[in-house]
Amino acid sequence: MVDLAGKVALITGAARGQGAAEAELFVSRGAKVVISDVLETEGKALAESLGDAARFVRHDITDDNDWNAAIAVAVAEFGKLDVLVNNAAIYTAKPLVDTAPEEFDRILRVNLVGAFRGIRAVVEPMARAGGGSIVNISSQAGLEGLLRHSAYGASKWGLRGLTKTAALELGPQGIRVNSVHPGPIATPMVPTLTTGPGSFPTLPLQRTGLPVEVAELVAFLASDASAYISGAEVAIDGGLAAGKFIVPDLGA
Repeated sequence: MVDLAGKVALITGAARGQGAAEAELFVSRGAKVVISDVLETEGKALAESLGDAARFVRHDITDDNDWNAAIAVAVAEFGKLDVLVNNAAIYTAKPLVDTAPEEFDRILRVNLVGAFRGIRAVVEPMARAGGGSIVNISSQAGLEGLLRHSAYGASKWGLRGLTKTAALELGPQGIRVNSVHPGPIATPMVPTLTTGPGSFPTLPLQRTGLPVEVAELVAFLASDASAYISGAEVAIDGGLAAGKFIVPDLGA
């Protein structure tokens, strides 16, 4: 079991879905957590359910002032900042020719530039704390091209590249930076996904992933158990990006 005792984490987009699962798991493993999101009702309710180990901050990740405010809460309430999870994102799936430049720009501004703003903002407090871990939530769409994902995929490929540059530059300050690449995960972002055996038969494990499974990987990368891992990209996609998969004919 990954131990996060003594860690202070800021998790963006944590009011629901994958971010909420991360916040809940982090607290259960001993961390203090700042839950940040634009969804105030859900975020406040989650923080209240987690008790004294959690705080909620309304946070627009495209705004530098909001970043500074969220970090200030972490430092004021819990004394430092050790971990940033860049989880917040917006999603769209449509053909490239049907994607307006304004929509493409908006997705980049949130999914990529928002994470860039966060990385810049946490360097000083993390270095002051003696180092830390930044976990960027990219996507399987950041490992291979996917139809109808021109905007979302471009943002996640960009986040993958940003992760590597940040790992090179921030390593001397004791700050590790890694990217996580979920495949199909059952969250409110993609409400059409179901769960359980056979829920996604066209990938090797043949099921949709669960938010807590991603949270376990993020917790590992946030912890001292991964102290020598930086600049890595870790797929958690049921084997989807491993290669071409042919669904077996079990009746043959």
